[in-house]
Amino acid sequence: MKRSELIFSFLLIPMDYLMLLAAGLAAYFLRYKTFLTDVRPVIFDIGLYEYLGIAAIVALIWLPMFALAQMYSIKTTRRLIHEFNRVVLGCSMGLVVIVLFIFFRHELFGSRFIVLASYLTAIIFVFLGRVIIRNIQRSMFEKSIGIQRTVIFGDDKTAYNLINFLKRDIRSGYSIVRHFRKLDDASLGSLANMAKHDSADIVIHADPNHGRREVSRLYTFCQEHHLDFSYAADVLEAKTSNVEVTDLGGTPVVHIKKTPLDGWGRIVKRIMDIAFATLALIVLLPILLLLGILIKFDSRGPIFVRLTRLGDGARKFKLYKFRSMVQDAHKMKIQLSMFNERRDGPLFKMKEDPRITKIGKFMRKWSIDELPNFINVIYGELSLVGPRPHEPEEVGKYIGQQKRLLNIKPGVTGMAQISGRSGLSFEEETRLDLFYIENWSFWLDVQILLRTPFVVIRGKDAV
Repeated sequence: MKRSELIFSFLLIPMDYLMLLAAGLAAYFLRYKTFLTDVRPVIFDIGLYEYLGIAAIVALIWLPMFALAQMYSIKTTRRLIHEFNRVVLGCSMGLVVIVLFIFFRHELFGSRFIVLASYLTAIIFVFLGRVIIRNIQRSMFEKSIGIQRTVIFGDDKTAYNLINFLKRDIRSGYSIVRHFRKLDDASLGSLANMAKHDSADIVIHADPNHGRREVSRLYTFCQEHHLDFSYAADVLEAKTSNVEVTDLGGTPVVHIKKTPLDGWGRIVKRIMDIAFATLALIVLLPILLLLGILIKFDSRGPIFVRLTRLGDGARKFKLYKFRSMVQDAHKMKIQLSMFNERRDGPLFKMKEDPRITKIGKFMRKWSIDELPNFINVIYGELSLVGPRPHEPEEVGKYIGQQKRLLNIKPGVTGMAQISGRSGLSFEEETRLDLFYIENWSFWLDVQILLRTPFVVIRGKDAV
């Protein structure tokens, strides 16, 4: 999912809030500053500043109602009539909350005209704000900014109708970079090369003549190569709840999300990451300084190490950790490979690793060598919860479903870490991390974070 889609969807929140305030002001001036005061004398009078304070609170209450009305779903191709219907639904839900509050408490204000006028103007203003945001987004599409680079598979009427529509309407947010008529080894090889060079974002399959097995193969291929996948609605039935239906030129296209994190999940998770990591670094600062001094006295070398890892979409980054090994420890790894205690996968594990320093052994037992990971969290390279960070040479050995581990950011902690830590086999660890990717929720992250300290305190299987 393009970052620009998340940004524009997030911008709808402050835009809606400002438009709700503007609607409230419009209703106020309509009631108190126009000819209506002559037609219907003012009985309930309220000052502008007091009114603005109430309007600011009411607008905040309405935003969750908008979310419940699915006004913040990540969808750039929603028609204006659909957008308007969502706005009416969201404002109506907000109106119900306010009316119930007035009915039971009698504490807001007694002007029924303002309540009704605010409701009607809110529909107009909020819809106008969304039209502005969508037009800005679509004008950027015309400049190829934030556009989805699209690969289409199919040699059927459905495929050609879709291609013609997307070529005509660049403001839809899709740009066709390749069309494969056949779904075979050659086309998949070309697609793999495009994924390797980051020249495609999404694959749309639009040919009902292809067999289910072929399409399933394409879907698995896209998952392994970190490409979004969509299909024409009559091609196959989705086997997952993580789907979204979009109308493209009259063709219903079903988009299968790689993870529930696609969309608002990423925004919620990112906000949680920044808040928690910042707080953790501030609180732990004295401990971090003390560990730095101990590491410096214990052995030669830097306090921190910056390890090359692969994150979301196989992008490289430098992982910050306290140095727990002797200097140039990576050069000794090949010599020690015969002592690797993990035979079932690409990871290297060795309990009595001679490269580990005295203070390093203590830090690893309690996992405090990973505290600088919070720096990576703030940079956006790590999340608080996710799969283990991946070493490039290990990723090169991943096969099949294991490549899906790169569909989300790795984490400081995760399902595997709280379920056995390094004592798990690689197959078990992969299964747990894939379960997390497919079933992410905010509360699952909270549960994992709460369980992590207890696992660390036990020190179970840490190496």
